[in-house]
Amino acid sequence: NGQFYSGYWLPAWPLHMENYTDAWHAVSQYIWNSLVVTILSTAGTVLIVIPPSYVFARFEFRLREVLFYLILMLLFIPALLTLVPLFLEVKALHRLDTRWALILPYISGSQVLGILILRSFFSSQPVELYEAAEIDGAGELVKMVRIGVPLSFPVIGTIAIFTALNVWGDYLWPLVALPSQGNWTMPLGLVNCQSTYVSNQQWGPLFAGYVIAALPIVVLFLLLMDYFIKGLTEGAVKM
Repeated sequence: NGQFYSGYWLPAWPLHMENYTDAWHAVSQYIWNSLVVTILSTAGTVLIVIPPSYVFARFEFRLREVLFYLILMLLFIPALLTLVPLFLEVKALHRLDTRWALILPYISGSQVLGILILRSFFSSQPVELYEAAEIDGAGELVKMVRIGVPLSFPVIGTIAIFTALNVWGDYLWPLVALPSQGNWTMPLGLVNCQSTYVSNQQWGPLFAGYVIAALPIVVLFLLLMDYFIKGLTEGAVKM
């Protein structure tokens, strides 16, 4: 604390790595909960968003555009307005205070933006590729899995990053859906640790906890950075 108050604008020396040890013991359970929820929510979003995007892009059927724009209208509904209905629905499913109370709403809530982005990208892919695969006897499922999805990896990676960021940093819905501290995710855990550390003026472990909480998202972005940049550039050109 002496280093913090007297020379906070200079590199502190000596380093106190025990701050990271203390912070890890305080936030490790919260980070584990967030990792499980984020991974399952992101994977579920990506898997479920692909088929409807492909159908809207490659199939001709009555009221296709009407249904698509009805789905897009969900983007205009503020998330705060859905809080009470969502709570009642999760309660009716007996999933309150479990990880599924977060995972299922996150998957359903991420579909609209994913369908908007991925449908536009599927529509821009060359029709000749699908016609050649159809001549070789490929069905629609094979064409989607073997042609559409591999060509869409950059956009799918972008959707995965957006979803993971939203899930990882969400505070309001976990606060409502998770009464038990053992199920809290990282934002709730950090707020709890912040109240403890600030009252005791333990600034080192507090900021070390912030660093540890940010590392998984930094690693995710570094792993998917190429897909993210390609997805943004290709989506901007083809949409």
